[in-house]
Amino acid sequence: MMNVTVCQSCGMPLTTPAQFGTEADGNATREYCIYCYKEGKFEQPDITLEGMIEMCTAILDQEGMDEESARSMLRNQLPFLKRWSTSASERSAAFSAENSNEPAHPGRLDGDNTLSGQPVRYVTLPGKRLAGVSARTTNAIEISGKGCIQGLWNSYFASDHQPAPEAARYGCYADYTDGINGEYTILVGHEVDPEETLPEGVNSVELPPATYAVFTSRKGPMAEVVGEAWGAVWAWNNQGERTFTGDFELYDERSLDPENVQVDLYIAVRQEQ
Repeated sequence: MMNVTVCQSCGMPLTTPAQFGTEADGNATREYCIYCYKEGKFEQPDITLEGMIEMCTAILDQEGMDEESARSMLRNQLPFLKRWSTSASERSAAFSAENSNEPAHPGRLDGDNTLSGQPVRYVTLPGKRLAGVSARTTNAIEISGKGCIQGLWNSYFASDHQPAPEAARYGCYADYTDGINGEYTILVGHEVDPEETLPEGVNSVELPPATYAVFTSRKGPMAEVVGEAWGAVWAWNNQGERTFTGDFELYDERSLDPENVQVDLYIAVRQEQ
């Protein structure tokens, strides 16, 4: 599978060697992009986390992304990147706290209230069959504000094909064409028996047996905590472990109150854990 990582300064996906930064000896590094890091030094050594967010927001706005969507995405992602979570951990934690009603400590999980920048565990699961409503989309479409994911959740809960109220719900991402850059199928639904005959209009996704890196959100409003958790995944420095065989969000008994949910993200990875 493709080996995609992101710049640990600005969050840009690094997909080709030409985008890699360079060390003092001229060798390439996959940690930073060439725009942030060249010849062993940061191009803007004194820029703050806040400054990087605003600079990247302006660039994404010029590329056609909605400004507020871009800023929100960057605020979720950048505090977990290596440049900000290690060399400036106190500053990034303070910045996160200023932009959240919950305490934030990037890189660790502290009780129920904070978000980890690393997986809380790895787990190997058998295959699953999930059924519900689905569509094809891309991250770029979703970030632009013209996405379909919220509409799918609305359609799913308005449908007549619902399990028991306490049953777990899933937001599943499968059939990727190009990792984080290409199209994928998003399905909102619940687990069903592999042999179950589905009603007309209900779609399904078959997830193969897989090992997953599990990220756990803080507790809070669903609209906030899910985006933050995905920000931690995108900023994770082990992107090369991902297999893109199918990822999912798990909404269990901790998610019954939409204003105070805690969600697990299961990210499929190679099995050598």
